[in-house]
Amino acid sequence: MTEPSDSPSNPSSDLPELSPRDRAILDIASRGFAGPGPRERAIRETLAISPTAYFQLLNALLDDPRAVQYAPATVNRLRNERERSRDTR
Repeated sequence: MTEPSDSPSNPSSDLPELSPRDRAILDIASRGFAGPGPRERAIRETLAISPTAYFQLLNALLDDPRAVQYAPATVNRLRNERERSRDTR
């Protein structure tokens, strides 16, 4: 019996995995922080990039189907927040 991910009817099986950096970005996004300071510190210490670069990369990841596979709850929550933000503009 084959694994479901090996099935040709599962198009996501053809996608390459997320890079370790992309997974780390999503992992940070899924964590709760007491405020912007601890999040910025975690971004700089874990990823060695600026918070601005982190949010740009995260925004691009929200449109990546591999990100939904890796962290569906986080990606869907952030997509909803992004849409609400766009709707209020």
